[in-house]
Amino acid sequence: MNVLVVGAGAREHALTWKALQSPLTDAVYCAPGNAATAAIAVNTGLQATDVDGIARFNAARDIGLTVIGPEAAVDAGLADRLAQSGRLVFGPTKAAGRIESSKAFAKSLMARAEVATPAYRVFEDPTSAKDFVRGERRPFVVKADGLAKGKGTLVPRDAEETLECIDTLMLRKTVGAAADRIVLEEKIDGREVSLMALVDGERVVALPPACDYKRAFDDDKGPNTGGMGGYSPVSFFDDDDVARAVETVLRPVARVLREDGTPYRGCLYAGLMVTPSGVQVLEFNARFGDPEAQVVLPRLVDDLVPLLVATARGDLAGVTPSWSSSASVAVVLTSHGYPGSYQTGYSIDGLGTLEAGILAFHAGTTAGATGYLTAGGRVLTLVALGESMAQARERAYRNVDRISFHGVTYRRDLALRELSAPALP
Repeated sequence: MNVLVVGAGAREHALTWKALQSPLTDAVYCAPGNAATAAIAVNTGLQATDVDGIARFNAARDIGLTVIGPEAAVDAGLADRLAQSGRLVFGPTKAAGRIESSKAFAKSLMARAEVATPAYRVFEDPTSAKDFVRGERRPFVVKADGLAKGKGTLVPRDAEETLECIDTLMLRKTVGAAADRIVLEEKIDGREVSLMALVDGERVVALPPACDYKRAFDDDKGPNTGGMGGYSPVSFFDDDDVARAVETVLRPVARVLREDGTPYRGCLYAGLMVTPSGVQVLEFNARFGDPEAQVVLPRLVDDLVPLLVATARGDLAGVTPSWSSSASVAVVLTSHGYPGSYQTGYSIDGLGTLEAGILAFHAGTTAGATGYLTAGGRVLTLVALGESMAQARERAYRNVDRISFHGVTYRRDLALRELSAPALP
């Protein structure tokens, strides 16, 4: 079949790379794709939110499966449009995708599904929000209700910083209309883990958990980003923990969405906090995580395409994917200044010197006359596998040192807490 991957980041590069390994695949197209997908697939130039254009392309090229990468395409209703025309699509409808596009909706959904999540309040007026914080005299996590490309969550240290964060989102409009409404959420302590799952409307098939790093700098300092890297598997979240999360988080949420008449089909991502009293949900994403997809997909032994097709058809019964026992570590290389302002157009050197087996998934690059140039905040995700987390981490950073471009920045502490941990038994 012909496969269309929607999106332009490193996640979509990873999905394209994996789809091309399938014997079921005749051709892979990308909408719009990036400089690296152009070298292995066919870029269409269609933007991810061009619903009409993608629908016409599906018909013209007889696309057998469309895989939606970014949340913006979900929110644009791409899955709805393709399903109406009888096309197979991996990705939720706009209504089901509200679990990501509205933090307030996700919170209310979790309450109905009896899913544990930190206490919260929703505000549409900055004055009311600040009056609430002054009355409580303690800090709250401040979240933009809408889609904000990973930059809509602020974690202040005290009540005064919380007031400043409210102004940043609601008055200074740093993420635009996404913060016309905000959620103030109770701060809780614990260890974060990302759990993605294939959901076919009813059945849930969990993928291996991963940990990602959202803060820009080492030791979890600096502003939140779209993701600075990650690793899988996770020593503090084992198979039993995954099974419990499926039963207490993912299946209840899928059930309520189905009962609402908006069944979820696609990848459902739960951002979890593991606390002494149990797991609580921090957020949901209506798609594969980035960089989690780049960490997890290289560990998939099986063919990806049949898994995506089964999910889209509502036919995951009996599906149990096989996973490598290897550990995986991903390091995101960014432009200096990210997630704030940064400059692009710098030559990327060293890609041709990477060791065999090292994966370089492109996010913000463009093709120049003599090689790739930087073209975004997050530029590359470098992924290494190893027999242990220590080996994977060492390989990843050894090869990061071979890449250079003006202003390159990255975190140096990824997976450091897992150094003594083996991969899967």
